[in-house]
Parts: sequence; C-alpha cells; structure tokens
Amino acid sequence: MKKSATILCFVALLTLSLSCEHELEKALDKGIDCVEESLFEKVKHTTDATNPKKIDFTVEYSGKNTLKTVKWTFGDGTPAETVTAAGTTVSISHIYSAAGTYTVKADITVQNGDGTCTSSPTKTVTVN
Repeated sequence: MKKSATILCFVALLTLSLSCEHELEKALDKGIDCVEESLFEKVKHTTDATNPKKIDFTVEYSGKNTLKTVKWTFGDGTPAETVTAAGTTVSISHIYSAAGTYTVKADITVQNGDGTCTSSPTKTVTVN
C-alpha cells in the first residue's frame, strides 16, 4: 500500500513538473519571461487634491519589452476599464461613490513580438 502511494505521488509530481516546464518554455519561446517582466511594473495611486473620492492610478513600466494594455478593476463593482498604452506609463482616474477600502487590480500586459504576458498586481486603497 505504501509503495503504491509513493509511486502515485511520484507520478503526480513528475506530471506537474513537466507541465510547468512546458508552459515556461512556451512563454520563453515567444521571447518573454512573465516573472521577470513583473519586476519592472509599478502600480501607484494618489488621491485627487480637490475630490477625496477621486483616485488617480498609474502603472509605470521600465522593462525592455512594450507595455501594451492595462485593464483596471477598481474593486467597487463598476465595470473594468482597459487602457491602451502609448509609452511606458498608463494612467487613469476613478471616482468612488462611497468611502471605504477597496482592492484595485491592474492586469498589465506587455508584448515582445508575437509573445505577450499579463501580470495582475493588486493594491489596497482607502477612500475617505
């Protein structure tokens, strides 16, 4: 019984390992390393000086590939908004209807030739 369980665990780990390696190879074959790219992305926010419910969000990208799009989810139930990049920075403003703490997600897509990679950092913002 122990021998069968050991063999099953080994097969499961081997399958999982090969699957992960295959996905990483596919991404690298397209010329982009998604883990590395996420290190070059910064998500920032500031509160608007005239309206405390208006938050200005920015993604800054300093990597070697091309910043393509940022899809913003503001955490308040409003529809997500996608902004096409025109350089290394993407900005957007959002007005919250109520004070509270919200989790904002930025799906950041970078491109290198035909290869793309999306990372999804989150940020907690407090609106007064």
